Amino acid sequence: MKKNLSLTLDYWKDEKWYVGQLREIPGVMSQGETLEELQENIQDAYALILKDNRSRSFHPRRSRSKSIPICVPS
Repeated sequence: MKKNLSLTLDYWKDEKWYVGQLREIPGVMSQGETLEELQENIQDAYALILKDNRSRSFHPRRSRSKSIPICVPS
């Protein structure tokens, strides 16, 4: 089942290309000759990241998660 997710596309113009990344997931970046093409490409890039994450070897029975505080310089 697909569900709609609203993410923020931060973009800029670099020469003749629109370049952008998802604010919430900075590792997802793409480019396009038009803003519309950039939007399509960023959606494809996001889908590839999701597919890659699902296909990695993962052991849910042994996997745990925990929230921890991280101190970062201001």
